[in-house]
Amino acid sequence: MPSGTFPPPLASILAEKSVKYDVSSDAQLVEAASAGDCSAFGELVGRYQDRLFNTMLRICGSREDAADAVQDAFVQAFVKLGSFRGDAQFYTWLYRIAMNLALSRRRRARPTASLETARADAGEEAVDRHPGPDDRLLAREQAEQVQSALALLAEQHRKILVLREIEGCSYEVIADILELPVGTVRSRLFRARLQLRERLGSLWNEDAPQPG
Repeated sequence: MPSGTFPPPLASILAEKSVKYDVSSDAQLVEAASAGDCSAFGELVGRYQDRLFNTMLRICGSREDAADAVQDAFVQAFVKLGSFRGDAQFYTWLYRIAMNLALSRRRRARPTASLETARADAGEEAVDRHPGPDDRLLAREQAEQVQSALALLAEQHRKILVLREIEGCSYEVIADILELPVGTVRSRLFRARLQLRERLGSLWNEDAPQPG
């Protein structure tokens, strides 16, 4: 998601991004941003905006809703930065904010999603990760199938699958983001994989989903 597409006030925060923070840790950036340095927060936005957008796109189902969720999440994080305790990683805290906003938006706007809507939304592309020209068409077709299947899953299963299978988050990080016990995350993920396998058929490349 190009940073230039963000409306104010996030665009103004990004404009403050400074090269002096390129090699700083998240903890250092949070500390500097909490002290009033907007360029430090601009660096945090630059680090995580595309990754967060890709996740929200698969949760929300449309680029517009995903962009709104990302925008609102960064603004809310900026406003509430003083309440960040540091006992979790910054992106975990940020993802929790974005996830709550995205799910609230989804429930308000589209309490139920039809198969036609899911297929239409699946045409939306995530941020380009520079695929090779020979892989682009196949990757898009597979992405559409996966997005359609995800859109038809229960909300609690969809968000866990996105965080684990697409984002690669650990069980502990997922538990922190969703505020669930690790055991619950594992059991829901197992059920979610079974449901997704049923919907994807031959596209599913594992012999069988394993719990944990």
